[in-house]
Amino acid sequence: MSKENDISTLGVRAGTARSEFGEHSEALYLTSSFVFRDAAAAAAGFGAPGAGEGYVYSRYTNPTVTMMQDRLAALEGGEACVATASGMSAILAASMVTLKAGDHVVCSNAVFGATVQLYVTILARFGVQTTFVSPTKVEEWERALRPNTRLVFLETPSNPLGEISDIAALAAVAKKAGALLAVDNCFCTPALQRPLALGADLVIHSATKHLDGQGRVMGGAVVGHKGPVMDSLVGFLRTAGPSISPFNAWVILKGMETLELRMLAQSERALALARWLEQHPRVSRVHYPGLKSHPQYALARRQQKAGGAIVSFELKGGKDAAWKVIDSTRLISITGNLGDVKTTITHPATTTHGRITPQARAAAGITDGLIRLAVGLESVADLEADLARGLGGC
Repeated sequence: MSKENDISTLGVRAGTARSEFGEHSEALYLTSSFVFRDAAAAAAGFGAPGAGEGYVYSRYTNPTVTMMQDRLAALEGGEACVATASGMSAILAASMVTLKAGDHVVCSNAVFGATVQLYVTILARFGVQTTFVSPTKVEEWERALRPNTRLVFLETPSNPLGEISDIAALAAVAKKAGALLAVDNCFCTPALQRPLALGADLVIHSATKHLDGQGRVMGGAVVGHKGPVMDSLVGFLRTAGPSISPFNAWVILKGMETLELRMLAQSERALALARWLEQHPRVSRVHYPGLKSHPQYALARRQQKAGGAIVSFELKGGKDAAWKVIDSTRLISITGNLGDVKTTITHPATTTHGRITPQARAAAGITDGLIRLAVGLESVADLEADLARGLGGC
């Protein structure tokens, strides 16, 4: 495959490697180990990563996983990819190979709650300090930098408010400080946004979400360019073992075949629902990058192909009103997951962001009346009717 191929072609074709049997669909290699032709080949395989030929052990080398990694790297416009067991293990792996005791991280205050916990409760115990800043105010990132800043981390669009960070501007900030910029691209995927082309050094994925697309398996990935960081990630995977299973990699590999179609279709439905919610008398505010009322609408138009599938909205009446809407649904699934073809709904303040402090939630703009809707592929009319039940039938 060529990097010049369109993303729709890359999603279907990139990374495919056929065995001597010539299978058309990518093969699933469910094996823990691989047989060597002789003792010398085994010794080479167990040497430094890449020193030997072929595969060694599925904790860090497996043909199905390689195909998934190569396809995602092609979609992101990167040169290398390391797949992991989950999105959080991808963030952990990227942090562990770029940071050491005494280093400093500048992180958006509008990231997934578990990401906040990773930095403030786990990595902090090992001497890594983190400063949280607004995802949209570049000057805050500049002021937060220190001589020991080694990593700049953000999600865009953010979870759950869909705030848009200027990737190119923050890439320049990180580069000036000698730090790496890592962008969590979970909400957009490469179908809608390619952070590496905007200056990011690393792209993080929870492949559990849109890359799979049907809520079936767990997985994560780090994508970047060839070099010491990506090489270190392979070594970290080999030693620490946050490995993706070949089966999960195969499911995600096949999910990427329909990624662009799903992302565009789900974005279209999300925009329609956002416009409907914006007109509803019981909704005080709608957060969606595709709406002209969104503060970073112009930036989203430049940086993304579409608004994505996540719509968050605030209700008059706080938590009680939010829970009433959620509990009144009959079609939409009440779950914290997202990126599924089935629409899901959750109350971030008591679920995905329930473990962070009230002060941190307030700084991130997560109110008690906020609902996050991850739009799937159902009929927009049916979704509106399901939400209208809890909104008073208006």
